[in-house]
Amino acid sequence: MKPRIVIIDTDPGIDDAAAIAVMLSEPSLDVKLIASVSGNVGIEHTTNNALKLLTFLKKDVPVAKGAAAPLLRDNRFATNAHGQSGMGGFEFPEPKKEFLLEENAVLSEYRILKEAGEKVTILTLGPLTNIALLIQTFPEVKEKIEEIIMMGGSTERGNIGIYGEFNVTIDPEAAKIVFRSGIPITMVGLDIGRKARLTAEDLEELEKSGEAGTMISSLFRSYDGGHVEEGVKMYDPSAAMYLMEPELFETKEAFVDVEISSPLTIGATVVDYDGTLSETKNAAVCVDVDVERFRRRYVERAANIKC
Repeated sequence: MKPRIVIIDTDPGIDDAAAIAVMLSEPSLDVKLIASVSGNVGIEHTTNNALKLLTFLKKDVPVAKGAAAPLLRDNRFATNAHGQSGMGGFEFPEPKKEFLLEENAVLSEYRILKEAGEKVTILTLGPLTNIALLIQTFPEVKEKIEEIIMMGGSTERGNIGIYGEFNVTIDPEAAKIVFRSGIPITMVGLDIGRKARLTAEDLEELEKSGEAGTMISSLFRSYDGGHVEEGVKMYDPSAAMYLMEPELFETKEAFVDVEISSPLTIGATVVDYDGTLSETKNAAVCVDVDVERFRRRYVERAANIKC
């Protein structure tokens, strides 16, 4: 069976790194590109972090620098959770700059989609700015996208504002464009990452497994204040695990839209399962995860990464 062609659009980010690392060791995936976007930290940091991670993992994947700011809004970063560089807590090697493409992320994504002999899956782990720019600039590529699997949104409360999840709220206009694009979307939201947690014992097991496991554990021990006794929330790794093992998750079809006007609820994902808004359902929304199997499978995957 041919590997599934994947583009990763991301703003590394501690949990982004934990997600990307396991994906790059999955033989059923052919990751053609890592596209950076401003989000957790600024674009120079997110691009550099992608390069540092690839250098550490000894993986040869092209990196393209993406949008430096949201479509219409000012940057807001998450350095409180990820540190000033975005990947604090571990000493990475100097990045290999030869992985960095001259063309920008949107043009790189366009080229890969046009050249691919089959449909491509896009996994997004950050704000959706690049993807909105891609489908607005080159709408013909929509038919080349198999699915967008996104870590973003929430069916419950938010983590930036009352109802807004970070990736969507940072660029709500971009998220709205993507949800209204007609492309198949799976939303792996904030509520799933809050359920799917690693324990302190899981981190200890990773530390014993080798270089990659130690890297992931070290990052998570500095993540969001380092409260590992509460369990490590696995936001971006949940989306990566959905791509690789969707049977761990339960999904429900819904119409999803994004609030872009109200100062009280900016960035909120309105998830309508029941047709209340009389709109066509446009997304599969993850509503549950088998937490114990998720933990076991993620730790197994991370422990087996070879650098």
